[in-house]
Amino acid sequence: MSADAVLADDPATAWKRWHEHRVATVSAPYGPLSLTGTHWLADYPEGRIPAVPGLWRATGGGVTLTAVAGDGISLDGEPLTGDAVLAADDAPPSHSRLAAGDVRLVVLRREGDWAVRVFDPGAPGRAAFEGIEATAYDPAYAVPGRFRPYGESRTVQVENADGRSRGLGLGGELSFDFDGARHTLQVAVDEGDGSLWAVIGDATGGRSSYRFRFLKPGTPAADGSLTVDLNRVQLPPCAFADHFICPFPPPGNTLPFELAAGERRLKGALAGAI
Repeated sequence: MSADAVLADDPATAWKRWHEHRVATVSAPYGPLSLTGTHWLADYPEGRIPAVPGLWRATGGGVTLTAVAGDGISLDGEPLTGDAVLAADDAPPSHSRLAAGDVRLVVLRREGDWAVRVFDPGAPGRAAFEGIEATAYDPAYAVPGRFRPYGESRTVQVENADGRSRGLGLGGELSFDFDGARHTLQVAVDEGDGSLWAVIGDATGGRSSYRFRFLKPGTPAADGSLTVDLNRVQLPPCAFADHFICPFPPPGNTLPFELAAGERRLKGALAGAI
């Protein structure tokens, strides 16, 4: 599905195709539903992670993985025996350099701490997936917005889904009018393409929607203008697997109205699980 093909559709049809693409992406063999563990190496000083083959050690230059033939680990498609020094893997899990059979192993770094993530196509969460509950497109939720960058990047400490506090980098503020009031969100800026994303809450959070969601409105024009399409708010990765470490909304990013739009929760989710 190309971006040009989506833009050629009317907004409601484009939204439907976006939603279908999201469902396909999260339910793919190595999508978010296949994550079965995030293992912080600091928790395993002897280097042995339960149910993960190999010997793992964090070093100044990255992660050293020691494997023997019986571990069944491959690196870049070739059997690994001996030592390999690994940096953080920025590729999608389906293209991870490390594999153990059908399982993909992804090296992760957050604020100087190293971890290994395990993506398994046979994960119970993937097998149990029924779909994403989402509200159909409503043009009232697509509104003009304006981005105002900060003079320099800021970092705010926010709680993450795993209970730890981490820094969230913020590049500016996104303002828009909705239901007769002005609202402003703190947003991060992708260093690659300049696109914006925000972690937001709203009055439906934890009730008829997941407790918080992500908003990715795209890249603003040179004057900072862009369309804020709230129909495309989406569930964070931790809504699909408990082992993600999603940040919670920073101060001021909880909207005071009911955002009854976009992705709401997993189909079949119980009230206590959202």
